[in-house]
Amino acid sequence: MNTFAWIQLMPLAPELAMVLGALSLLMIGVFAGNRGAGVVHALSVLLLVGVAVGILLCPNLPHGMLFNKMVLVDGFSQAMKVLVLLAAALALLSGRGWLLKGAAGKAFEYPVLVLFSTIGLMLMTSANDFLALYVALELSSLALYVLAAFQRDSLISSEAGVKYFVLGSLASGLLLFGISLLYGYTGTTNFAGMAQLFAANQLTLPSAFTAQYLGVAFGMVLVLVGLCFKVSAVPFHMWTPDVYHGSPTAITAFFATAPKVAGLALFARVLTDAFGPLHWQWEPIMLAVSAGSMLIGAWGAITQTNLKRLLAYSSIGHVGYVLLALAVGNEAALKGLVVYLALYAATGAGAFAVLLKLSTPEKSVEELSDVAGLSQKCPWLAGLFAAFLFSMAGIPPLAGFYGKMYVFLSAMQAGFIYMSVLGVLASVVACYYYLKVVKVMYFDAPAESCATVCDKAACCDCSSLALKLVLLVSGIITCGYFLYPSPLVAWAQAAAAAVVQ
Repeated sequence: MNTFAWIQLMPLAPELAMVLGALSLLMIGVFAGNRGAGVVHALSVLLLVGVAVGILLCPNLPHGMLFNKMVLVDGFSQAMKVLVLLAAALALLSGRGWLLKGAAGKAFEYPVLVLFSTIGLMLMTSANDFLALYVALELSSLALYVLAAFQRDSLISSEAGVKYFVLGSLASGLLLFGISLLYGYTGTTNFAGMAQLFAANQLTLPSAFTAQYLGVAFGMVLVLVGLCFKVSAVPFHMWTPDVYHGSPTAITAFFATAPKVAGLALFARVLTDAFGPLHWQWEPIMLAVSAGSMLIGAWGAITQTNLKRLLAYSSIGHVGYVLLALAVGNEAALKGLVVYLALYAATGAGAFAVLLKLSTPEKSVEELSDVAGLSQKCPWLAGLFAAFLFSMAGIPPLAGFYGKMYVFLSAMQAGFIYMSVLGVLASVVACYYYLKVVKVMYFDAPAESCATVCDKAACCDCSSLALKLVLLVSGIITCGYFLYPSPLVAWAQAAAAAVVQ
């Protein structure tokens, strides 16, 4: 490849670095075997952090379109890539103890699969064509299916992998069917070309229900259905509690953060770049999905006694808040979306890191009863877990409050006052199950299992440096964001401006 071709590929330098790094680490793992799992894991984390830092330190990297306008690199995609990379790095750091000491059996494939999934997630944020969207989505999803069933000797993990694969394949089929309908009725798969056709020819005016109108409408709905499944939005959310519960906790930490960020960034791309002229059509759909996700996320977790299932319903509720920002669709709402995703990723990573910190190779801490009396055995960890839960509930001055505030304010300014009120009420309901966990930690008698996993040797030693680093970073962002919010807000403002310009 000549020099000019390499210069043209410079906008995709982060993805190229990830691909080369992932392939190199795969070869190291193949030749070193499971003995090299620790080295592959450490290098994977360094690769993720290094690429993210490179994007941040080189804001003037070339932007533009590549591969016949199928891939778009701009400020929004770069910001989302940084969030995806850092979320994946935090998830990998959290899982180091599980990889080297737990049921993973020092399998080097775990960090490599996370890297390949992350590459797909990064490409999702830059998709400017439905074909690029589908290829990136499947690249990420295939690795996620394997990760869900990674613990092969566990029946519940295998079940989670099969459920995720079957339902994910169904959602991909619906998405592909919707793309084919849109292509058939518009003659293009490019986002910008499709939007121009919608705006110029008024294909979707419902004054006459022509075949072209119905074809575009059905195609759009099927695409939205596929994307709603990928981000676990209601009513396509039922796989989420089962997959979160069945997957190893270290892998669930990845599921709950990086794919959510990339999926919602892709959602923003499709709605603004491809379906922008159809806003009056998809707006009521997104409002209904947002309302359903907020309510189901709030009420569904009330009866849960498994902490991973509880956090799964919590993630469904948070997706509802972000979809409200997408339904509004203006620059202020997209700024709130970026801030919300950044703060949610940090808080979610911290919450799952607490569960991993409490777990041992013999027992995975998942049930509510496992954290009973945690404040008496390990006060600092109980305090951190309570802070993460309060942040998810949106209690000030923790970071989660500001994420919700930006979204609700943008919705109210756009006239969606009833949706903002509904979101606040859903947050109030959600406080119940977050407070339930805090009550168990601080006011219930310590359970026998808690005494096993929370003793000084297991909980307050210095052997789990990686987990402590994750808890430190997540704790600082969650508890200290209100002291200096301006850098993240300015960064989110620039990212949002790149989408709506």
